[in-house]
Amino acid sequence: MLWLLARLKQLAAWLDLVLFTLLMMLLARLPLRWLAGFYPALFHAWCRCFVRALGVELRLHQHQSKPLPEHFILIANHPSAFEDVGIPALFPVVSLAKEEVRDWWFVGRIAEAAGTLFVQRESKDSRQAALQAMIEGVKGGRNIALYPEGGCKGRRLWEKFLYGAFTVSLETGVPIVPVFLHYEAQEAFEWAPGETLLQKIRAIITAPNHTANYHVFDPLYPADFADRESYSAHAYQQFLNWQARFLD
Repeated sequence: MLWLLARLKQLAAWLDLVLFTLLMMLLARLPLRWLAGFYPALFHAWCRCFVRALGVELRLHQHQSKPLPEHFILIANHPSAFEDVGIPALFPVVSLAKEEVRDWWFVGRIAEAAGTLFVQRESKDSRQAALQAMIEGVKGGRNIALYPEGGCKGRRLWEKFLYGAFTVSLETGVPIVPVFLHYEAQEAFEWAPGETLLQKIRAIITAPNHTANYHVFDPLYPADFADRESYSAHAYQQFLNWQARFLD
């Protein structure tokens, strides 16, 4: 009986997601300027609906010593595709995503309508335009989220952090909130090279453990750093420490 109830609950969650997605896709056809006032809030609710449908238990661990600032830049490690919905399910942020996300089935148009910033990683001009868009967005009061590894690099941190988030923080004076992501079923959640989005969704649904731990730590303030190099190096070392604490 308990097994049947769990199955019915999961089926209901998927039905909710399908109906919600249809609504989001219909609304996304409207001019973007009409959507700015309400669509981002709907997007965060849609992300929470997506998390429930996947059956993921998303746990927020607040390690910070004080309440988080209302205006911030969020950075996180990027082992999986799940954080594309996991981060905005928990935080009021606009994300930076690779240009290819714009073409993802149903997700791309919804993400674009929600205000997602896109970048072609191989294009210097695109990277510069994305950086300027982030600076302008933060100066305009928006919170942004990005992954300083520059993409999914595996379940362990890449060899360095890129400078984008730290440049934006220094240019705007807005602090960085670091979030370390830890999936207990690392192999199931890790986005492997060549794996499609649908394959990743299936792997997450069938994972032996659906617990996702999002660890939030004290903000980093740009006034404490002389340049983007020292800022980035300090943040990277902190993430290495958290990796050793939670994964190694």
